[in-house]
Amino acid sequence: MRQYLSKTTLAAIVLAAGVTAAAAQESIKVGVIQPLTGAFAASGNYVANGAKIAADEINAKGGVLGKKLELVIEDNKSNPTEAAAVAEKLIVRDKVPVMMGAWGSGFTLAIMPKLMEYKVPMLVETSSAGKITTSGNPYIFRISPPSAVEATAFAKIVDRLKIGKADFLVVNNDWGRGAAEDFGKMFKEHNIKVGLVETMDPPAQDMSAQLAKIKASDADTLIITTAVEQLTLIFKQAAALGLKKRIITTGGSQNPDQLIEQAGAAANDTTHITFFTPWNPNVSADPAMAKAFIDEWKKRGYPFAGLTESFRGYDGIRTIAAAITKAGKAEPEAIRAAFWQVELPGMNGKIKFEKAGPAGQESGQSNPGIYLIKIENGKVVLPNA
Repeated sequence: MRQYLSKTTLAAIVLAAGVTAAAAQESIKVGVIQPLTGAFAASGNYVANGAKIAADEINAKGGVLGKKLELVIEDNKSNPTEAAAVAEKLIVRDKVPVMMGAWGSGFTLAIMPKLMEYKVPMLVETSSAGKITTSGNPYIFRISPPSAVEATAFAKIVDRLKIGKADFLVVNNDWGRGAAEDFGKMFKEHNIKVGLVETMDPPAQDMSAQLAKIKASDADTLIITTAVEQLTLIFKQAAALGLKKRIITTGGSQNPDQLIEQAGAAANDTTHITFFTPWNPNVSADPAMAKAFIDEWKKRGYPFAGLTESFRGYDGIRTIAAAITKAGKAEPEAIRAAFWQVELPGMNGKIKFEKAGPAGQESGQSNPGIYLIKIENGKVVLPNA
């Protein structure tokens, strides 16, 4: 009897192992790296939730190449070192053939050597530092606009804003410093003077010293680049100091509705560059897709404020799925080559990669649209409204 049971148990184990292996083969893994904890946790979770909606939609329609798309989501803890570590874990242990990440420019830059080492492509959904696509990494494909593209688009309307002199207050990382450099260059080309360039560390909570210096300057406009958590504090502290300058934020990570909720009246009369317009989906590049995404986001009980971030994850996973389909197989090199053939509608314009960086080692850069919105009396003033 014991012998019979042992054989039966062994057979069951072998069968279970076979089923598990078969199940694994029925999915295509995609690594997702976001700041789910730490200073930028709100934004990272919004992007991750947008990615989940895209994966669920794709799987409901049959998946990719007849297989389920499986997101393997890792937390970079708002830390570049951790970002590189989880990227290596996804590649080596989880065997993902492609990744999406990593929200902040510093996190993405930390991962980039790993992409070169293991030859695995990554779709960049948020990071905007220029050198991400100009440093010669052929495994990078970015759908978010770099600061230079933001500045170029902003240049089309800057003259009518009648800015005389601008100060900068930016987060002290590649994203913030890059924005100050690119916007500063554009301002000078339009005969706008550039004044102070003040920085703040990502986890900093007291910016009163920088704001006091800016208040005392003769600039009429303040350009701010940082995430929504820090912006909320800045607006409150600026109001407490009586700072009256025009404020314009860059980077598309401001979550205006969250600012209204958390900063209150201190957010009034501020202007923001955004990359998606959930307040008015009709001005999106694909209104029907935008409305469907917004409806699903609300259905899942996620905060409306997160939509200006979550669409990045949604578009990112859709783009990866399109590349895998073009490749015809879930292998890193085939997916990398296929990214160059991808062309699909995104929330803020057509997603199609152009070559950027040194010849022979080009990264891919898509060039989406941007929108300028304003907060007035506790409400978002819609684009073209």
